[in-house]
Amino acid sequence: MSTVSVREFSYNPSAVLARVEKGEAIQVTRHGNVIAILSPAGSPMERYAHLVAQGKIKLKPVTAAERHSMPHYEVPEDVDPVALLLAEREEDDR
Repeated sequence: MSTVSVREFSYNPSAVLARVEKGEAIQVTRHGNVIAILSPAGSPMERYAHLVAQGKIKLKPVTAAERHSMPHYEVPEDVDPVALLLAEREEDDR
C-alpha cells in the first residue's frame, strides 16, 4: 500500500484519486500517522480501512503464493462472517 502525506495529496488530489481508480490503495498521513485510507470502491479493504486508519490493525502486502494458500469462504449475505470464523476457531480448539 502506498503512502502520501496530506501535503502531497493537497497538491494534486486528482492524480492520487486516479491511482485509486486504477486499483491502488493509498494511505494519507499527517505527521507520520495514517488519517485516511483511499481504496477502490468495492475492494475487500473497505471492511478494514477504518481499523487501519485508527491504528488498530496494520496490513502487510500479501504475495500471490500467500493469497492462494489462504482459505476461501463463501459467506451467505444473512450470515455474520465474524461469527463464522469464531465458530471455526472453536472447532479447531477442540
